[in-house]
Amino acid sequence: MKGKDLLSISDLSSEDIRLLISDAVDMKAEGWLSVLSGKTLALLFEKPSLRTRVSFEVAMRQLGGHTIYLSPAEVGLGERESVSDVARVLSRYVNVMAARTFSHQTLEILASYSSVPVINALSDLEHPCQALADLLTIYEKKGELNGLTLAFIGDGNNVAHSLMLAASLVGMNFRIASPTGYRVQDEILHQAQGYAMDSGAEIVCAEEASSAVSEADVVYTDVWTSMGQEAEAERRRQIFASYQVNDELLSLAKGDAILMHPLPAHHGQEVAEGIFDSPKSVVFDQAENRMHLQKALLAEMLGGLEIPLAGYQ
Repeated sequence: MKGKDLLSISDLSSEDIRLLISDAVDMKAEGWLSVLSGKTLALLFEKPSLRTRVSFEVAMRQLGGHTIYLSPAEVGLGERESVSDVARVLSRYVNVMAARTFSHQTLEILASYSSVPVINALSDLEHPCQALADLLTIYEKKGELNGLTLAFIGDGNNVAHSLMLAASLVGMNFRIASPTGYRVQDEILHQAQGYAMDSGAEIVCAEEASSAVSEADVVYTDVWTSMGQEAEAERRRQIFASYQVNDELLSLAKGDAILMHPLPAHHGQEVAEGIFDSPKSVVFDQAENRMHLQKALLAEMLGGLEIPLAGYQ
């Protein structure tokens, strides 16, 4: 992975994913490691964030490196400055960039002109760092990935895309229940189906939430209205009303099933009030694991794990 971009889960192999999870488990136990001393990460954001910004900043700090946060007002990607110029300038200053953008095309342009690795910290098409942290969380809770069944309830959005690709790569069955017109993109589905043929995973797209959740090991949901879709919020609330994850729906999953959500959540909409307090909820473990997985990703990308570490194998 050294020197490579991560724009999509499809940039990784199943072996890459398992390596990152293994590294993250070790790094989580180890704590602070000065493996990226002298390295700098630029956070280039068009959208605000709590978890993405803090998890990347703390991850880089715990690895001994530095972070520079660049807000929309400071850069103005494609407006104040062209994306290609920003990429070429930042490449002279920093060792890696993590970009959170509205359009996936912006990321692709950034990566094509950058001479340092570019990480997708969220785009309208995918959210690979979230999906990788989700797999880390599932692995911690279940001890395995292969053969498990993850049920995603709701909009076939960027998180669903990355989770579908990641699950199919590692042999995890993936079911998604979405209303007609809000399903995952055909291109992503076909790509995941190809991976599933190799890994033995099963991909199922359904309309009924109950059929997707039945005997699932993991029940996953996300907001019905993402950033940039605010004008559709009321319409989406009506369309997705029957897709709320509540105790009744969770009861259809396996007895030891876990509940996941990438946050932020709209309580009383996609999730019932108080459900994050359920013993099944691992939502805040999931949020923490963003930091640990991103530590592993940064270290692998920048070659930090090639350095012998005292007390770390």
